[in-house]
Amino acid sequence: MTATHVKRSIPDSTQATDLSATVAAMLAELEAGGEAVARRMARDLDKYEGDIVLSADTIAAACARVPQALRDDIDYAHENISRFAQAQRDSLHETQVELRPGLTVGQRLIPVQSAGCYVPGGRYSHIASALMTATTARVAGVPHVTAVSPPRIGAAAGVPDAIVYTLHLCGADRILALGGVQGIAAMAFGMFGLPRADMLVGPGNPFVAEAKRQLFGRVGIDMVAGPTDSLIIADATADPLTVAWDLIGQAEHGANSPVWLVTDCPCLAVEVTRLAPLCAAELPQPNRHAAETAWATLAEIILCDSREDMAQRADLIAPEHLHVQAADLDWWKARLTSYGSLFLGAQTTVAFGDKASGSNHVLPTSGAARYTGGLSVHKFLKIVTWQQVTAQALPRLAAVTANISRFEGMEGHARTADIRLASLAKPGDCLP
Repeated sequence: MTATHVKRSIPDSTQATDLSATVAAMLAELEAGGEAVARRMARDLDKYEGDIVLSADTIAAACARVPQALRDDIDYAHENISRFAQAQRDSLHETQVELRPGLTVGQRLIPVQSAGCYVPGGRYSHIASALMTATTARVAGVPHVTAVSPPRIGAAAGVPDAIVYTLHLCGADRILALGGVQGIAAMAFGMFGLPRADMLVGPGNPFVAEAKRQLFGRVGIDMVAGPTDSLIIADATADPLTVAWDLIGQAEHGANSPVWLVTDCPCLAVEVTRLAPLCAAELPQPNRHAAETAWATLAEIILCDSREDMAQRADLIAPEHLHVQAADLDWWKARLTSYGSLFLGAQTTVAFGDKASGSNHVLPTSGAARYTGGLSVHKFLKIVTWQQVTAQALPRLAAVTANISRFEGMEGHARTADIRLASLAKPGDCLP
């Protein structure tokens, strides 16, 4: 695999802040002190002293304040996401099979009993994150879905009305105006009358990601997410301005969001290098600063000799979002193997998947797409197995189990097989 860097990222020479000790201390304090500590942290960190749990009246009033046009758009996105999640759910089935006469095994699909959804609320009101998390949990069949989102100063409901409307539409049972580590802890530890969450999902800032990481094992999590990232594969058929905007559109997520262009066309590489800063300069603040910084420090443009080299490079990077703007889309779809979500063709854009097309936007970052996919109904389902043995299968099965167990040195296991053989030979008798 040969490749030339037209533009390289600039290594960060600063040490990343270690949040582990800070988050660990916060979680310990929240677990010990409960709701009182969560309220204090909301007051100190978010300057919020309103109601934590949104009442039915508050939710209804917030929903009524959302403009009808925005409601229609949210409804459209919700329908797409819900239908795709249902298709994913329908792709899994409970089953049973008689492997041998008298030996039957099977699987069941059991939803977790309680899910906690984190909806970011920093610079942006993340309607899409509310759609992606709560909808998917509900379609999976989770009986109780809680959502938390950071309070916003000036929001009548504590949380922006559009997020409240979205979570209510998606079927959230409880909505809390609570963000950060305290929001994660409230769901994990069962504060404010909530059931303890079995699964925590949703993106968030580094404090939220670290809190989820530390709680993993006590609860399930979707993934430990880093900064969002995006890679475009483009050939000579691609439009440079479209490619430049697609890269900058993802760089606007934050100054720490890497983007890559992998191409076999030198002219395209040069033109995108010229156009991308111009596109970033057109954005309003603070988006412009985020995009300009991400482009200047983290963006890479990589020139390859062939489409196979381009595919190998993309698989090596394993981006969260992988967008192909090149000829022969069927070849790329069949060839590429490591990505969170794949976007095929110039008429597609990552923003469609981020907001409304139906696939989930909670995706693996930082190369994790090499071994995992994104959030789906599958994350909320436990695929459990069962088995039943009758006398017809018992002799051979018990003998094999006893022999393997004794070879391993596990005599107790062997005896549990022996006793069943003995009881089969002498029904009703007890061994001495």
